Amino acid sequence: MADKVVDARGMACPLPVVNAKQAADAMGGSGILTVLVDNEIAVQNLTKFAGTRNYEVASEKKGEKDFEVRMKVTGGAAAAEEEAPACAPDAVRKGIVAVLSANTMGLGEEKLGKSLMKAFIFALSKQDELPETILCYNSGAFLTTEGSESLEDLKNMEAEGVKILTCGTCMDFYGIKEKLSVGGVTNMYDIVEIQEKAAKILRP
Repeated sequence: MADKVVDARGMACPLPVVNAKQAADAMGGSGILTVLVDNEIAVQNLTKFAGTRNYEVASEKKGEKDFEVRMKVTGGAAAAEEEAPACAPDAVRKGIVAVLSANTMGLGEEKLGKSLMKAFIFALSKQDELPETILCYNSGAFLTTEGSESLEDLKNMEAEGVKILTCGTCMDFYGIKEKLSVGGVTNMYDIVEIQEKAAKILRP
């Protein structure tokens, strides 16, 4: 059978795996299925999918947001019963909540505070265990909107399964609701409930 290439760049989980499964099924017999994605979590999920079907699989990083996953489709292999693709990696620590209540860290010079907050979010994104949820409220709402210097780090964490929520009332107050660039909108009831149920709360 002819080889196939699936371009899943820009697709949210679980679409890369869903499209790969459909392409593999359509191939019927054997061949090389190449899937193009733009994040490492998609690579992990596709590798797990290949494992459920006993496909040989290899991946290669072509660029910062350019990955190629190649799997050898074998129609005769006994496929294991597939579970729904998981979007959250093992790195996400259940019950850990990071609370960003300002766009600065600490008291004192605002410029320094913003620099410290940027460094905090960057460091948070590099931890082996990421928080399950990040809550942003008051001026912390600016961190998730257009112009934030932390957007890339926050988007990377979101891609790895971290839930990012920003206070809707806060965005309305500052007039930035239309500028939300990562995560979703939440309310005070959910903010209280999430913190009340948290196993650990991180505050910069």
